[in-house]
Amino acid sequence: MLKKEKGITLVALVVTIIILLILAGVTITIALSDNGLFHKSKEAANTWKRSEENETQILNSYTGVVENLMDQYGN
Repeated sequence: MLKKEKGITLVALVVTIIILLILAGVTITIALSDNGLFHKSKEAANTWKRSEENETQILNSYTGVVENLMDQYGN
């Protein structure tokens, strides 16, 4: 009579480990490369900061224009 074996074989375990190592290598490469996720997130943060500063300057100039108009026509 044949015994029904339970569990995984050594070959299946080795193949699984190799696949996980390949995936880990690809993930690390994507995250840490010159054009990776960390680099892109730093660029996005810098772009956002520059945009915020630019918007603040524009709003300040509009505030000055509105104050001038109010002084001119409000009194």
